[in-house]
Amino acid sequence: MDNVYIMDHPLIQHKISILRDKRTGTNEFRRLTEEIAVLMGYEALRDLPLENVEVETPLEKCMTPMISGKKLAVVPVLRAGLGMVNGITTLVPSARIGHIGLYRDPVTHEPHEYYCKLPDPIDQRLIVVTDPMLATGGSAVAAVDFIKQHGGKSIKCMFIIAAPEGLKRLHEAHPDVQIYVGHLDRELNEAAYICPGLGDAGDRIFGTK
Repeated sequence: MDNVYIMDHPLIQHKISILRDKRTGTNEFRRLTEEIAVLMGYEALRDLPLENVEVETPLEKCMTPMISGKKLAVVPVLRAGLGMVNGITTLVPSARIGHIGLYRDPVTHEPHEYYCKLPDPIDQRLIVVTDPMLATGGSAVAAVDFIKQHGGKSIKCMFIIAAPEGLKRLHEAHPDVQIYVGHLDRELNEAAYICPGLGDAGDRIFGTK
């Protein structure tokens, strides 16, 4: 599929395997989530535009490339998406951060918005949406819908693990959005959880049940 990138880096795969382990505690889970976001961000941001600027080294002046054009916005889907934000800002400290709050109906599994705050002007920014898990795809589609409704145009989505069903749904709804996935899992179960998955990412990041 165009605009879909499944990560194959050994470090990403290794760290995701540790995330899956039910014995991995909150502290380590949170740290690994950030580290995976750094590694995935390195790949996802490889097409950032550059421009040559003048810099004076200890020896001479020279023209050297720096990131140009659009400013970066990181938009986590609350709450689990927060766990990936520091990984992206490690790479681009000047990035602005927005937030989208969604909750999933326990019966229909469809998302409902309860909060949306985006950096202004959002239409002039490259937007990276973060969420550790892409399950049914409903929340991701809704998040991108909201961003586009607010004027966002250049959007990338990053997920640590994804189910084929959710990936297909998001890609079909927003074929212009670049989707980065750490690992494509087998399927969704009847409760709409990713299998083999890693449990509830929000609970494991924040130490809640």
